[in-house]
Amino acid sequence: MNRLAGVTSPYLLQHADNPVDWWPWTPEAFEEARRRDVPVLLSVGYAACHWCHVMARESFEDEATARLMNAHFVSVKVDREERPDVDAVYMEAVQAATGQGGWPMTVFLTPDAEPFYFGTYFPPAPRHGMPSFPQVLEGVRTAWEDRREEVADVASRISADLAGRTLSLAAPQVPGAEEMGAALLGLTKDFDASRGGFGGAPKFPPSMVLEFLLRHHARTGSEGALQMVEATCEAMARGGIYDQLGGGFARYSVDAEWVVPHFEKMLYDNALLCRVYAHLWRAGGASRSEVGEAGGGAAQARRVALETADFLVRELRTREGGFASALDADSDDGHGGHAEGAYYVWTPAQLAEVLGEEDAALAAARFRVTDEGTFEGGASVLQLREGDGPPADAARVESVRRALFEARSARPRPARDEKVVSAWNGLAVAALAETGAYFERPDLVDAARAAARLLADVHTVGEGRRLVRTSREGVPGTSAGVLEDHADVAEGYLALYAVTGETEWLRRAGLLLDTVLEHFAADDGTLYDTADDAEQLIRRPQDPTDNAVPSGWNAAAGALLTYAAYTGDSRYREAAERALGVVRELASRVPRFLGWGLAVGEALLDGPREVAVVGASPALHRAALLSTAPGAVVAVGDASGEASVPLLEGRGLVDGRPAAYVCRGFVCAAPVTDPDALETALNE
Repeated sequence: MNRLAGVTSPYLLQHADNPVDWWPWTPEAFEEARRRDVPVLLSVGYAACHWCHVMARESFEDEATARLMNAHFVSVKVDREERPDVDAVYMEAVQAATGQGGWPMTVFLTPDAEPFYFGTYFPPAPRHGMPSFPQVLEGVRTAWEDRREEVADVASRISADLAGRTLSLAAPQVPGAEEMGAALLGLTKDFDASRGGFGGAPKFPPSMVLEFLLRHHARTGSEGALQMVEATCEAMARGGIYDQLGGGFARYSVDAEWVVPHFEKMLYDNALLCRVYAHLWRAGGASRSEVGEAGGGAAQARRVALETADFLVRELRTREGGFASALDADSDDGHGGHAEGAYYVWTPAQLAEVLGEEDAALAAARFRVTDEGTFEGGASVLQLREGDGPPADAARVESVRRALFEARSARPRPARDEKVVSAWNGLAVAALAETGAYFERPDLVDAARAAARLLADVHTVGEGRRLVRTSREGVPGTSAGVLEDHADVAEGYLALYAVTGETEWLRRAGLLLDTVLEHFAADDGTLYDTADDAEQLIRRPQDPTDNAVPSGWNAAAGALLTYAAYTGDSRYREAAERALGVVRELASRVPRFLGWGLAVGEALLDGPREVAVVGASPALHRAALLSTAPGAVVAVGDASGEASVPLLEGRGLVDGRPAAYVCRGFVCAAPVTDPDALETALNE
């Protein structure tokens, strides 16, 4: 067993029994490389990464390869989800040098952590024009020993180039309606009108772009924006990327039609998409009460939001109340090996074995299970395409689905990454709190509250102002929280406060946002991904673009804007406006990678819009939460006259009845006591 035993990262623990003498990312590893005068081999991946597992089986578990690594390198293994800062810095170098990136990521460094050779997956033997991993190791060893000056020069130039890549906004201006319109135009050009989504294969769920489009529709009435959301959500919900039996979404589709997914299921995707579908249902207005079988529209949005929420709680919730990071793409294939998607795919014979011939025929037609299959080995990924299959009553369809789900549950399950990531749990808290409130599911709100409690009790240090990045089994990790952790957890706390009225969460959000301003922000309004007192890497990472999750930059802008509306403190709004300067610059150029920033920009344009509900009125409270106004904030208080939140100050009952006070753009309307009147006021 190597030096990875006892760490908190499940990904690192997967490599603890390798014959490779792995080190975690520590100063001691680089001191050892300096002492031995050898390069550092940095290998970065994550627990649910399919090709990370492949390279581990082919190379890191191979005794001969391990001997080569141990003799000539200090090998350092990093979990990209635990150390996103390390991953970001060296991924930027890999992409600059090779034009592409991904995981596993393989980088060779000097003992001063300067990179000089890059790659991703390397096979055990030469293949498809790629050198073998042993060939790479031998080549790097030879260069280090025989051409040291050349290696040092390359490393120095690359490090200098990376260190010089700092964003600066000389005179940041907030984005306006023109920038939002330009972003919409860019997205329209990139929209796949026949299959939903944006661009071609591989196709990723565009969660943050969909949030922008929903907010843009709410602010402007743009039917085109709403149609892109509806078409994309419909296509994803009917495709193989969505688990038709158990709910929840896979990471991405390998094709442009959402048929065959890369089967790993990530917490962040499902938290973001749960919220998107709940917001799409909310946007349905008068049709929100529609309840249908598997059809589209509001009924489908409601079904998918709830099924995804239930998936999160059933499959990813830990004993401590938090949410695990991911389910693996691979599982036992029943023949002594591991295969991608083995848990999820079906053949006609497997359907018949579970259901009998008659119901199997129904299931095959309904879920597109064919003899040819849509996946490897003649198996099919379940889909729910419009118009598929003969007419069938809803009860029978549900019985078939339930029988298949129960039978699948007996299969060997994919492994779960038990690591609890602060940022992603913040996203889950927001999604579950809102979904529970919209659909009157208090159990989901309770799950959000329990995850928030874990974040507060286990992940929080420094008098409530700082977060650690991860925990596992209730034990906090050693990596400091980055910008996205503080921003997304603040976002989750703010959403939970709006739903519950529990002021602890608002107070905790404020403490985290104070840390953002004190330790992550520059004077010109730009934001850094790591704190000013964090470990110093060869570059302080800084990225305003959204990728799989909202960038820390844009997430912080959104949370700051919301908190400013609650408190009336202009310091937070001004910080949000400074951060949004980058949205103005990039909106028309890369809208697909700026979705959350654009969504926050819509909130800025629409408000601040504030709703204060005073007195015990669940109907008024729910009407306020169901407002589609971009970035509207909801405060709830009793009639005692003691204002625990600045937004509630001076607000009381009206003629002895609970009342709602609506303010927009720093101007307040007369209070209302009727939920319908509140809905009208919010939609003006």
